[in-house]
Amino acid sequence: MAVFTVHQPPAGRYDTSPDPLRFAVVRDGFSFWAFLFGPLWMLRHRMWLVVLGYIVVVVAMEVAMRWVGAGTSARLASAFLLALLIGLEAGSLRRFTLSRRRWSTIGLVVADDREAAERRFFDSWASGHLPLPPLTPPRPAASAAPPPPPPEVVGLFPHPGASR
Repeated sequence: MAVFTVHQPPAGRYDTSPDPLRFAVVRDGFSFWAFLFGPLWMLRHRMWLVVLGYIVVVVAMEVAMRWVGAGTSARLASAFLLALLIGLEAGSLRRFTLSRRRWSTIGLVVADDREAAERRFFDSWASGHLPLPPLTPPRPAASAAPPPPPPEVVGLFPHPGASR
């Protein structure tokens, strides 16, 4: 079973209700396509900042490898490890990009595949029960009475200035 997050785009100027066709369902876990074709996968999902960061990291790794005088096997190993990291963090990178675009996370679903996750989410969404509680906790009601003062003595210590 995989974990999926559901994201809603920001409301447009004339939107009166959310458009379910624009929701994004992001799988949390290893992405084979991001591992195999990292930069192309990032461009496909319009992850411009992530692509820029990837290019910076690759250039820095290449400069560092040349400076140290690393061989071909070390360069291949570092490229493989970077691709593995991209594959493992693909879902987090997509969520980062969506949050930068001000998309809100509105659901968390556990399902076998993306289609089942969408079905499960929209079934609960249509019935009025969202699978994820609000991200910000409710604020406590303001009370009229001030909080009690802290005790002057902690533990078994005597009062200051008191005799034995």
